[in-house]
Parts: sequence; C-alpha cells; structure tokens
Amino acid sequence: MNIDLVLKALAAALHGEGPAVEIVVDADGEPTTVPVETGVEDAAVVVRTSGSTGTPKATVLTVDALAASSVATAMALRGEGQWLLALPLQYVAGVQVLVRSLYAGTRPWVMDQSNGFTPEAFTAAAEELTDKIRFTSLVPTQLQRLLDSPGPETLAVLRRFNAILLGGAPASPELLAAAHAEGLKVVTTYGSAETCGGCVYDGEPLDGVEVRIGEGRLEGRVLLGGDTVAAGYLSNGDPDAFFEEDGVRWYVTGDLGELSADGKLTVLGRADDVIITGGVKASAAYIQNKLEALDGVTAAFVAGVPSREWGQAVAAYVAVDDATPEGLKGFTARREAALGALAPKTVLADVQLILLPNGKPDRLAMIELLSNLHQGQ
Repeated sequence: MNIDLVLKALAAALHGEGPAVEIVVDADGEPTTVPVETGVEDAAVVVRTSGSTGTPKATVLTVDALAASSVATAMALRGEGQWLLALPLQYVAGVQVLVRSLYAGTRPWVMDQSNGFTPEAFTAAAEELTDKIRFTSLVPTQLQRLLDSPGPETLAVLRRFNAILLGGAPASPELLAAAHAEGLKVVTTYGSAETCGGCVYDGEPLDGVEVRIGEGRLEGRVLLGGDTVAAGYLSNGDPDAFFEEDGVRWYVTGDLGELSADGKLTVLGRADDVIITGGVKASAAYIQNKLEALDGVTAAFVAGVPSREWGQAVAAYVAVDDATPEGLKGFTARREAALGALAPKTVLADVQLILLPNGKPDRLAMIELLSNLHQGQ
C-alpha cells in the first residue's frame, strides 16, 4: 500500500492549502483521496462511520479538532513517535494514525494486510519501525489474535510499543489481563468518528475533552464535549446528535454510562441494548458478559429479535472454540445453567463473530441472520 499521495493531500488539508478530503480504498487495497465540498470553514477530513448500527454517516472533522486531538493524545501518551498502521485507512482510527504522524513529523509504517490481519504480518511490519518511541492502534480482535499465537518475535515487538491503543469495541477483562501479564502497555480508548476517534483513555477524558451523563430525554447517555467534537454530518446524519451549550460543543453518543466520584467513565452498553421479552427487561450487555464468561466462548453478540410469542426474543451469535455438534451441546447446557430464563432462545455459533473491515462486530449482519433463524424455528 502506497500512502505517499494520501499523506500529501492530507497535509495540504491540515495546513489549509488544499480542500477537505475523504480517503477511499479501491478493490486492490490501494488508497486515494477525494476532495469534498463540505461548506464547513476549516474542514480537513470527511470520515465515514463504520455503519455497525446503520447507514454510515459522513462526519466532517476540522483542522482545529484534529489538531486538538493530536496534541491531547501526545500529552496522554507522553510523547510523539512513529505509528504502525494496522487498521483500515478510511476509518477514523486509520486516519488518525496519519494525522498524528504528520503533526509529529514521523513516517508511519503500513502493515501488509493483503492476506488479512495475521501475527506474522504484524510482526514483520513492527520490526520495520525505526523510532525509539512507537505506537499502534488495534481492535480487541486483533490483539486477541496476537496473544493467541504469540511467537517470541511477536511478543518482543509488542513489548517495544510505548502504547497500544485498544478501541473500536469493548475489551474483555480477560484480554486486558492477558496483555498486561505479557508486559504490554495497553491503553483502552473510547470515542468515535464524531470525536476524532478515541477521546477517553482508560476512562479518563483527554485534555480539552469533557464527559457527562445525560439527563431527561437523554438520561443515562454518555455525552462527549470539547475541542475534538466534529463539525457535524455532511448528510443523512441525526441533526440532534450535536448541540452547543455554554460555548461547548457536545456529541450525544448511543451508549449508556456512569461517572465515578473522580470523573472516571464506565461505559455500560448501548442505549438500545435493552430487550423487552415477555414483559421482562433484559440487558443485552449483561447476557453477553455472562456468555463470554463461559468456558469455550471467545466472544458473543446479543440482540433482541422480533418474536410473535414474546414480542422480542433474546438471540445470540457466539464465537466458540468447539463448533462441533458435541461442543455446541455442551455450550447449550452451560448457557442455560448460567442464565436460566434469560438464556438466548436462538443461537448461532461459529469460530468468530461476523466483523466489519475495521474489526468491529457487524451488528446488522448478525441481527439479520439471528432474526431469520428465529422466524424459521
């Protein structure tokens, strides 16, 4: 993958010497930039959301927001350095690797993903880094793969990173414990394209970022405000997702959360993850956590699907170590023992969840499969 032209166009946009751009990747995996007329002063980049919960939205990020994000990240990580790009370039985490590199004056190294994400390809790319200060961004699925097949070379390059930013999806306590046991410097991040990517690190907001929990019609929602919030959507986005209050720009996330007495954020799950089945309210996040705690389950996705009998039925897509009939029979017994009446009525099992190109669970694809399966039962 040649990123020279992309870096040049992105640098021009950040310096106000060129139009705002969107990065696109063709069928051969080669990136290019497309100029975009946003109507927003100081716009630099248009980034599409992942589309994990609906139609992707075109998010407009300004020079000031990206600069604030880059500076705050460098402060949180205690330095600037060289970045390894292991995520899709067109999404916000990939764009930010380039933006941070441009502000730091370092050359990012791009991992070869022509054969997908593999520990071997990651290790080979990491070994090419020359700066003493090194960073990368991963999603939990990628880090899990690196730890599942850890050759000595892979562990060695992982330990050389000053920080491994981990975001895009919740990381299980077991994954974080395994990473820390291997001496890896993992930093969990929370944010989205609408906030220039991760803006809360290990539960703490970056400098210039504010976090609060909504009230009234937004009760329980995580609200993110401050310097890194996007200018808005180019089209087809919810106009109520952003608002101004007392000189601060805020973004309304789709997540529920709580703040500790010292201001640390805990994300509890999505606001739409409450399943009302037979008049009983069930938390998809709670059921997912229970499933992932079972032996042999590496990941789970839980949702409510339409049911003639129950209104909604609890359904789950699970990644299991043993997808044979015997293995699934044992899993069924364990899930019913752990969850009782809340055990999913419909289950699809495979060796891994269905993922989007950026490593996030493909919620819509799994919900469609689970809905079709439930209707056919």
